[in-house]
Amino acid sequence: MFDIGFTELALLMLIGLIVLGPERLPRVVRTLGLYLRKARSAWGSVKQSIEAELDADELRKALSQVREQTKSAGEDLKKTLEAEISSIPKELEPKSTDEKPATEKTKPSPSKSIADTPAIDND
Repeated sequence: MFDIGFTELALLMLIGLIVLGPERLPRVVRTLGLYLRKARSAWGSVKQSIEAELDADELRKALSQVREQTKSAGEDLKKTLEAEISSIPKELEPKSTDEKPATEKTKPSPSKSIADTPAIDND
């Protein structure tokens, strides 16, 4: 983190010993160590959350690309199906509903019904 060599560290310890004295120096070093650990922990937490956000952003981009690919594939399929449907010959398309199909021929109705004919007496 800091580029401090052994000689600089020894010089800082000597100045601290002279300024703070032998009774207060261990307590101050302990307190500095505590704050340094808290700062490292906070930095690690921030680093972890940034990495998580970057991963989530990458996933969003990938999902967006998949959506676009799926959408374009669906549009291509729709165009292909419409082209195929329009190429179907007109003879294969169903006739209009006004015309009756050839299989349902109408039967000629008799000119007289059985009830209208006179009954024959055999007496």
